[in-house]
Amino acid sequence: MKQFLDDNFVLQNETAEYLYHQHAKHLPIIDYHCHLDPKQIAEDYRFDNLGEIWLGGDHYKWRAMRANGIAERFCTGKETSDWEKFEKWAETVPYTMRNPLYHWTHLELKTAFGITKILKPETAKQIFDECTAKLRTPEFSARGLMKHYNVEAVCTTDDPIDSLQYHIALKNEGFSIKVLPTWRPDKAMAVDNPESFRAYMEKLSEASGITISNYGDMIDALHNRHDFFASVGCKLSDHGIEEFYAEDYTQAEIDNIFNKVYGGKELTQEEIVKFKSAVLFDGSIMDWEKGWTQQFHYGVIRNNNTRLFKQAGPDTGFDSIGDFTVAKSMAKFLNRLDTDNKLTKTIIYNLNPRDNDLVATMIGNFQDGTIAGKIQFGSGWWFLDQKMGMEAQMNSLSNLGLLSRFVGMLTDSRSFLSYPRHEYFRRILCNLIGTDVEQGLLPASELDFLGKLVENVSYYNAKEFFKF
Repeated sequence: MKQFLDDNFVLQNETAEYLYHQHAKHLPIIDYHCHLDPKQIAEDYRFDNLGEIWLGGDHYKWRAMRANGIAERFCTGKETSDWEKFEKWAETVPYTMRNPLYHWTHLELKTAFGITKILKPETAKQIFDECTAKLRTPEFSARGLMKHYNVEAVCTTDDPIDSLQYHIALKNEGFSIKVLPTWRPDKAMAVDNPESFRAYMEKLSEASGITISNYGDMIDALHNRHDFFASVGCKLSDHGIEEFYAEDYTQAEIDNIFNKVYGGKELTQEEIVKFKSAVLFDGSIMDWEKGWTQQFHYGVIRNNNTRLFKQAGPDTGFDSIGDFTVAKSMAKFLNRLDTDNKLTKTIIYNLNPRDNDLVATMIGNFQDGTIAGKIQFGSGWWFLDQKMGMEAQMNSLSNLGLLSRFVGMLTDSRSFLSYPRHEYFRRILCNLIGTDVEQGLLPASELDFLGKLVENVSYYNAKEFFKF
């Protein structure tokens, strides 16, 4: 019987152990998509206790706690202390067995704090106190944790109107870890609510210094901010979309739709999709002009529970997998850009696992021989960010594309304790390849090449692809 969370955790054979310990374990981390707060990095924030760093903003844990019968005040309640929330989390942890939270929780305790005890009600107070004492020392500050995990670069997620003051401060300071912004223009295409859209246009106008009265002005303002982001080191965009938008439209139609929604009138569904198609396309041209990588996270249905959404707000654990039909629109969108030879490097992340083979084959349509792995099938995302989900994503990519050109893992997290997700991914990758070797499906004589493959997927492919 193997021991839980030993040095060979997840690794099921000698070849997997060799690949991980000799080729993956010690590589730096490039976390090219996350939701860390750059202010906390710039100010080298120190967390007061384990409950604050672990439960503040973690909707994964909140969902599990609710499912375990824990009241909302212990999840998102502002009146409840960090210890009270942590105590309820510790009560929930034993019930998360076979959920990735169980693995993540104990990996984080072990790799950050050196704690190998199992978290449960009986150990909660001791673990809380020990971790809290360490968190109050300089080595466990925001920057200290990034250095502890050998982080080389992170890309945060930022709105076009953001001042990027903290990115600029870090850049001017010469902080050893690159902290770069990512362009996330979702609000510029959110025309479902005319009042919110108009308010955002006013903020965009103020940030860019461009008076916005028509669609062309909006694009000019976005271009202005796009240039600013580039000046601060941005190299990626990111789009959170339900599905790909590729409706046919004329410029006159888009101009009229802008005028209508800007004037406060509700749009038809057809008008909404046409407008989103135009903004998505025009934004992709900007990315191509600068040689950025564009990312598309698609397939989520957000804020499903109206009652609790009104109580707790967005990003608190009421989102789920959607079942959109996307193949034709995805192909049409990519082809529209490729026809004019203006398709930049692209990463596509699906949330519905049924789309794994769809995405893996779609990216093959638009590889053009100019850049290895130019169009990427992104790593298992959100609900698929677990052992089975990552294995399924890599198996689809292996079967239908080139795993060897994959840019690998990211945290997609708001927590400075989430970096063990890279370790988790690397262990899973090594076990997949090691098992193939042990079963005679890959040649043991090519172990040197396979070791290099592991290194590339874990680190070097991302380093070359993004050119940080």
